[in-house]
Amino acid sequence: MLRLGRRVFDAHEPVIMAIVNRTPDSFYDQGATFLDEPALARVEHAVAEGAAIVDIGGVKAGPGEEVSAEEEARRTVGFVAEVRRRFPDVIISVDTWRASVGEAVCEAGADLLNDAWGGVDPGLAEVAARYGVGLVCTHAGGAEPRTRPHRVSYDDVMADILRVTVGLAERAVALGVPRESVLIDPGHDFGKNTRHSLEATRRLGEMVSTGWPVLVSLSNKDFVGETLDKPVKERVVGTLATTAVSAWLGAQVYRVHEVAETRQVLDMVASIAGHRAPAVARRGLA
Repeated sequence: MLRLGRRVFDAHEPVIMAIVNRTPDSFYDQGATFLDEPALARVEHAVAEGAAIVDIGGVKAGPGEEVSAEEEARRTVGFVAEVRRRFPDVIISVDTWRASVGEAVCEAGADLLNDAWGGVDPGLAEVAARYGVGLVCTHAGGAEPRTRPHRVSYDDVMADILRVTVGLAERAVALGVPRESVLIDPGHDFGKNTRHSLEATRRLGEMVSTGWPVLVSLSNKDFVGETLDKPVKERVVGTLATTAVSAWLGAQVYRVHEVAETRQVLDMVASIAGHRAPAVARRGLA
């Protein structure tokens, strides 16, 4: 069982987390939702298309202009409060590695802290425990926030992913984060080259076998682009293929740009796996 905000999800129920970037320089949408009204419209559209979670981020993941904690909070806290007011049932996640920002967004109504940089600020898990919100525990290979990997190597990348993410999850629960609200994330592209991310996908079942719900953030990432030699705007097909494989192997939460397309992929895989009935079943019955 996965419990986030007001929602409870069964083990085989796939969950979509829609990306809402409050940054002027995001790699995919180039700041399309930096201003409040386009961002609120994005939330409304994503929820209508089937997203249960919106993931709000105030800092671009990659290198770029420095963003202070104060500026990150300015971009996210008021917006979280407004999303909470307009969409009382949506699960609000905030993508941050900073405890101070985590504290502020929890005060504003966030339900989940998405720590994409693998516990670089140990205080973030303490904030999640104090507010009783969920936490995403990610493998980032020990990388500093907003850095790209350079000649990184692992004896066994999945063994390292399991060691780090399960360790972070167990620490979170020991601090008081509700166990049913903790997820683990292999951290595609974070502290990894393309071959590492492909192996992490191929062996995703090992993460699922730990019993912790698995979140994957695959959408239009560099490992998809390098695998297919495609620029950012031409990675949707590769992303959806990776999504289907991840769903078959048991991942539960999907952080995405394309909500409607992801919903169809997840529903199809769930139906093939026998976890979901077809929406319509008339063939051969007339």
